Amino acid sequence: MGYQIRDQQALYFLTFTVVGWIDIFTRPRYKDIVIDSLRYCQQKKGLELFAYCLMTNHLHLIARAADGYELSNIVRDFKKFTATELFKEITNSPTESRRGWLQWLLKQEGERNPSNLNFQLWQQRSHGVELRTQEMVQQRLAYTHANPVRAGICYRDEDYLYSSASFYAGLEAVLPVSLLF
Repeated sequence: MGYQIRDQQALYFLTFTVVGWIDIFTRPRYKDIVIDSLRYCQQKKGLELFAYCLMTNHLHLIARAADGYELSNIVRDFKKFTATELFKEITNSPTESRRGWLQWLLKQEGERNPSNLNFQLWQQRSHGVELRTQEMVQQRLAYTHANPVRAGICYRDEDYLYSSASFYAGLEAVLPVSLLF
């Protein structure tokens, strides 16, 4: 199934949601798999990343594909790789107290989708909005960075580790991005 990305080089606000809104990203190792995969996509797959925020059950990005690359292919590969790696990590982690429950839920979701063989971690469709105006870009950037504040995780956008807000504030970030402004 294709992703709803019409212009492969346009700037998009993307949301990837875990099936059933399951809180997968509660452990640093799981978050690191996503961050490392985004970094790989930046370095090797033509992902131009401008903002991100990884919450417990979803990921927001502002991104586009570099010339010669297709954003829908990057999204497909990212979701497939991270789903596989996360499922392996959940299965093999000696400290994962939710292992059996998570495996069962992800396998149940996979059985409902004929495109999957064993399990499904990400919802099939990715919510993508083409950012056509400066106002849209500013609104989605603010929304992305304010996610952890709205969730009550931190007081200030830039204090959340798994977000590009710190980079925009001139601080270190776990994953540097290209600044929009």
